[in-house]
Amino acid sequence: MAIAIILMLLVVASVLFHLLAPWHLTPAASNWGSIDTTLLITLVITGIFFIAVTVFMAVAVIRFRHREGLRAAYQPENKRLEFWLIVVTSLGIMGMLAPGLVVYKDFVQVPKDAYQLEVIAQQWQWAFRFAGQDGKLGRAGVNWVDSANPLGLDRDDPTGQDDVLIRSNEVRLPLNQPIKVLLRSKDVLHNFYIPQIRGKMDMVPGMVSHFWFTPTQPGKYEILCAEFCGVGHFNMRGHLVVEQPEAFDRWLAGQQTFAQTLQAAARPSQESLLEKGRQLVESHGCSACHSQDGSTSLGPGWKDLYGRTEQLADGSSVKVDDAYLAESILDPKARLVQGFPPVMVPYTFSQDELGAVVAFVKSLSEAGRKELDALRSNDTPSVKGQQLAEKHGCLACHSVDGATGVGPSWYGLYGRTETLADGKQVKVDEAYLKQSVIEPAAMIVKGFAPVMPAYTLDDEELNALIAYIRSRTPNDADPGKGAPSQSP
Repeated sequence: MAIAIILMLLVVASVLFHLLAPWHLTPAASNWGSIDTTLLITLVITGIFFIAVTVFMAVAVIRFRHREGLRAAYQPENKRLEFWLIVVTSLGIMGMLAPGLVVYKDFVQVPKDAYQLEVIAQQWQWAFRFAGQDGKLGRAGVNWVDSANPLGLDRDDPTGQDDVLIRSNEVRLPLNQPIKVLLRSKDVLHNFYIPQIRGKMDMVPGMVSHFWFTPTQPGKYEILCAEFCGVGHFNMRGHLVVEQPEAFDRWLAGQQTFAQTLQAAARPSQESLLEKGRQLVESHGCSACHSQDGSTSLGPGWKDLYGRTEQLADGSSVKVDDAYLAESILDPKARLVQGFPPVMVPYTFSQDELGAVVAFVKSLSEAGRKELDALRSNDTPSVKGQQLAEKHGCLACHSVDGATGVGPSWYGLYGRTETLADGKQVKVDEAYLKQSVIEPAAMIVKGFAPVMPAYTLDDEELNALIAYIRSRTPNDADPGKGAPSQSP
């Protein structure tokens, strides 16, 4: 009897919880009220079955409880009962499936006058693309992705040149305008979800899925990833702003087209190193794990990070300088900061990109800003050489403090005699350094792998780089100063 009472209380409590609980669906802000109706039908049908099965269990516990002298009757089959169970169960399943199929059919049949919006997902951020004046989106794919083209658009497709790119987590849409949403993932499985819009669809790498909706209420709505996509999944959030068409048109007119981004990338002299680093940080989702304002996140915050001494997971400590930052980007598990999980993946930046990202991280610290200001105000060859070393990512492999790296340390290198891989010896002078930059595989220092790429620098740049390497040798004169150099 006690079990029967508990089962009946479970039914009553479940019904009351549904009726009295404060947790309900957010008010719909799109045309998809039919999705709410479908959910209600499913809830009613499953609720009826839940109540019926639980009540049957309670009745069976009471009626067929153990009593002295009463034995259960053996009945191997009951065709009448089986027939009704099959009929009722089938009707219940059809009642749940049919409304969903009808609504889904409408969900993916896009009106002809729908405005196109492409959503691009990657760990752990959103980006967006609108069709330009021609009303057509250009071709896109992961094989075209690079630092200047993070959304992977086809540069040779004329229909994509006027596409409008939104490389941030906030996008805007016009009120009462049907929107066709194209969904694309650059890395892993994601899911685009806006609760108030009732829009939800998986984003599968290698596929372009879609649905449509019409925003019916102005406001700001949160965009969520509803598919676990890695350790930063919880932080993959964005915002949709629905506003009047006139306000939307003004906002859209102020955004960059794909052609404009290509022109900016083709004029590196007009784009500062810090701006390039900021764009790389945004396009690669670094901000999902590294805050820039000092707040706690999945990885170490970048505010005032440069120049600080960090405790590592193995108990040692390290001063955060150019070499450490570069190493942490290329091989993040090499020296883990204490208190943070080893979840960061290695990045394959080019030398220019690596230098830009390191410079951007430096700019978020007082010590880094002082170094950058000093570089801007100083015009000696060694300073120009340091700028080149940072720009081309040389410091990712060559330390300037004597620490072991992928390549020989530049500290005390100039004037030293080195043993080569073939057993020969060579004195490190200007001729050797120039050849090592232009043709690094010609004379490999013993104990180091032949991984350095060849660089095409002009004579002025080569001389500046050599001047910087010489400045890292104690008591060696800087050709631009005529006096012993100090660490920049």
